[in-house]
Formats: sequence, C-alpha cells, structure tokens
Amino acid sequence: MSVKLAISAGALFLILGTMAPAYAQREQEKEQARPQQHEQERAAPQQHQQPAQQQHEPPAPQRRQQPAAQHPPQANKPAPRQAKPQPSYGGAYHGGVQANGPTNGGVHHSGVPQHQGQVRSGFGQSRARSWSSDHRSWRERGGYNGYRIPDDRFRAYFGHDHFFRIYGLPLVFIGGYPRFQYDGYWVTFVDPWPDTWPDDWYQTDDVYLDYTDDGYYLYDRSRPGVGIAVTVAF
Repeated sequence: MSVKLAISAGALFLILGTMAPAYAQREQEKEQARPQQHEQERAAPQQHQQPAQQQHEPPAPQRRQQPAAQHPPQANKPAPRQAKPQPSYGGAYHGGVQANGPTNGGVHHSGVPQHQGQVRSGFGQSRARSWSSDHRSWRERGGYNGYRIPDDRFRAYFGHDHFFRIYGLPLVFIGGYPRFQYDGYWVTFVDPWPDTWPDDWYQTDDVYLDYTDDGYYLYDRSRPGVGIAVTVAF
C-alpha cells in the first residue's frame, strides 16, 4: 500500500514537473503577444477613421469654365468707296463749274480736262493776241479785292523762292481761262498769257506766285518782268 502511494506521488510530481515549464512558457508567449495585439487594436480604429474623414471632407469646388465671349453680330458694313482715277493733269472738279456750261477751247463742259489735247486747246484759247493791249494790271482793274493769303502761309509757300510747274496740278478752265490748285488754293487767270511765250510753257517752265504792289501775279522764272494777273480763292 505504501509502495503504491509512493509510486503515485512520484508520478504526480513528475507530471507536475513537466507541466509547470510548459505552462510558464505559454504564459510568457501570451505576455509577448499582448503588446502586438494592443498595437493592432489601436491601429485598426485609425484605419477605419481615415476613410471616414475622407468621406466627410467636402469635395473641392470645381472651376467653372467661362463661356466663350460672344460678339454681337456685326452689321453689314458698306464696302469702302474706291477713289476715282484722276486724269493725267489732276483734273479736280471744281464745284463752281456748271455741268451744262459752254465748251471752252475744246475742254469738256464740266471744266475737267480729259486728255492732253484738251489741255493744249484750253491754254491756246487763253493766249493773248497782243500782250501790250490785252494785258491789264490790278491797278488798271481798280485794285485787288479778293482773298488774301495769310502772311505766314505766304512766306512759307509763295514768292520767288517757292516755284512749281502748272503741269500735273489739278486744273480746270473757267470762261476760257486756266484755274489750277496750288497749296490748297485755287488760282485763276484773269489775264491772257503773253503771245511771245512758247505753247508748252505751262509744262516746261518754273513759275511762282507773288503779291506785287496792288495784287497777285503769276511769274515765269525763265521770262522775268512779265506778271499775269490772277485771283486766289480758298
């Protein structure tokens, strides 16, 4: 009986001896696993919270595209008027010329030269038969009472040092006498031109306008001493 008890007690101690280390090892493994489990449990709510925060964040406002600027419909603009070609001699139409007036020296009744032949014919008609008898100064005419060119303008564009050629200037014929435009002024012959001058002097000679004593005169630089009485209109 005592032998059995001793054997039983020995077996019990052996079992307990083998179970204690195993139990201690299991407890140690549990203690080591607890910090990792706590870290995972703390990380899990953060992972769940991030999507929630992303869901609650208001969406970024979308930039609206500005509609393309709409231009009001343009009214049909009239086509620009094309300038009418002028004759070789300028041929500017002067408003004082009557469209149904008489033909002077072969010049068109509008007063606008059409070609060189008509210009030659117009100047031929205004030529003096006898300069000494046909010519009259402004004093003989009672003085000049027409438009006066301002002094500063006259000094800048008129006088002996400011010469030009009638050839190529706007030109019409009024009552058989030439009228040309120079520096914006209309200059009209009231005298015939000398019969001793060549037929084409208005093409080849340099002329100038001057005010001498009693009125305006046209002078030819190649034929000094002879002045043709003229009027000036603005």
